[in-house]
Amino acid sequence: MTIASLCPLTAARFANPDDTQYVFEVIDALQGPSLHRLRERLRRTERGRHLLAERPNILQRLADRQALRTLPSGSLGRAYLAFVEAEGISADGLVEASTETRRNPVEEELQWVRNWLRDTHDLWHVVLGYQGDLVGEAALLAFTHRQGGNFGIGMIASMAWYKLGRVTPRHIRARQVVLEGRRRAKRAAWFIDAPWHEWLGRSLDDVRRELGVEGSFTYQPVRTREVDVSLAG
Repeated sequence: MTIASLCPLTAARFANPDDTQYVFEVIDALQGPSLHRLRERLRRTERGRHLLAERPNILQRLADRQALRTLPSGSLGRAYLAFVEAEGISADGLVEASTETRRNPVEEELQWVRNWLRDTHDLWHVVLGYQGDLVGEAALLAFTHRQGGNFGIGMIASMAWYKLGRVTPRHIRARQVVLEGRRRAKRAAWFIDAPWHEWLGRSLDDVRRELGVEGSFTYQPVRTREVDVSLAG
């Protein structure tokens, strides 16, 4: 029995991997107690306690591209700016997609934890060296599931692993890249209590060293337009 047969709705929607709104639907529907567990873990670290007390709004800083351009060359913030401009996305894009699905209210502190994970997503891309392509997104989801424990994220990463193996040439080793994302999460420091809002002006290399990430990750990106992501075949 395949993952596709176990998760027919997820398989069908993976035919449109750019459907970010659906991703948030799955994440929220299957998150279980993961938000509560993340909050409890944040309370057990000094940096986590500081974040929960301050509840910084990093979205405002990430949306200010003019300010990001003034940061030093080679900084995390400048690398983030290069990433979003290359991908043609914005910090507000994930907010808009998540707003369409997140109608069930949660307490304020948990809401901040959920937003922090969402708003720092593309910073994780930058630090880990994953582009916003099919393979890079799947690898980052595998990494995120290992670090955060959300079952919905794990299910989407698993479905992506399954589908990428069918629609990409074997030499690209797409499935291995996704699996390596999970292994990297195990080796790295915990990303969730990192003070990302304070690190934007910091050297990207320094951030990677502190988080236990071995430089930029090399793989062959695969864009949606380059493969047949339908369910045929």
